[in-house]
Amino acid sequence: MNCGRGPAPATMVRCRQCSASVAAPAGARAVQCAQCCCVTRVSGAGRQLSVMRPIPNFGGGRGKKRAVLVGIKYTKTRACELRGPINDVKCMRYLLTERFGFANDCVLILTDEERDPCRQPTKANIRMAMHWLMQGCSSGDSLVFQFSGAGAQVPDCDGDERDGMDEAICPVDSFQQGPILDDEINQAIVRPLVHGAKLHAIVDACHSATVLDLPYRCTFSKQYGCLRWMDERPLNGACKGTSGGKAVLISGSSNGKTQMSVLPEPNATIGALTHSFIKALECEPRTTYGHLLTSMRTTMRAGAGNCSLQGPVGCSIRKVANFSGVEEPQMSSACKFDINCEPFYM
Repeated sequence: MNCGRGPAPATMVRCRQCSASVAAPAGARAVQCAQCCCVTRVSGAGRQLSVMRPIPNFGGGRGKKRAVLVGIKYTKTRACELRGPINDVKCMRYLLTERFGFANDCVLILTDEERDPCRQPTKANIRMAMHWLMQGCSSGDSLVFQFSGAGAQVPDCDGDERDGMDEAICPVDSFQQGPILDDEINQAIVRPLVHGAKLHAIVDACHSATVLDLPYRCTFSKQYGCLRWMDERPLNGACKGTSGGKAVLISGSSNGKTQMSVLPEPNATIGALTHSFIKALECEPRTTYGHLLTSMRTTMRAGAGNCSLQGPVGCSIRKVANFSGVEEPQMSSACKFDINCEPFYM
């Protein structure tokens, strides 16, 4: 089965950081430099985002609970291989199937260890997986999107970012096909959410704080010493919400430095953000969003160390690696709600 697209004419773009020439595929809105990993906007690229149809038999079951889990090590493709993302996916799958009732055939996994070319985390496959996740979205659906890997930033060009930067996730072929920008992620898995449907995204990557472009962000306030909502709605008035559903992103603020400079020990490892998320839910399956973030923060502040997750996968993991450089866990949402009263459930 042909899961990707054939080669397309490319244009040359000069990297905004090291000035190297980078080939930009036709239609790409941004490219990533193989020398310095910097992401550069492609001049003149249109804002219109293409709508892709899932390929036949791309996923298994079509239950009310569905998940797409993506983990990328970037073996032989980046300056530094990440050892945690694959275990992030394995542990998340165990959590979803054993704790939250997701059927195995409704959990779609894309990693660079998969032999099936349709399960490789390429840009085309990740985009199709996101559309598979949302296909036929209806009231009562509980959807999960997880990404563990590398993130990036690129200067915003349409005025919908308060900090002037778009966030992006980096597929395994990011150097050839470019990253997936937050604008596209928002349109693919946020906007289609209808009333009564909910999406939880867990992203363990640097520069992932607002990678779903959600209007509100909840983080720990140093001034007030507690969790507080921040208004992240675009100044240009662009709509970044859902079609009535609930969208929540669990991510983290990061310095973006640890990811490419630290190679974990050659033992089985798991990402720090993912570890803190799963650990919090194992300790207290029935919790609120506020307590979940507080528990994650406590675990992460303890620093990288030994993994103590339950289940057959968790028992084989020895180390916690902060490959994304996350400093504080945080949450974004399509709407504000009482985090101390709202129960967390996927």
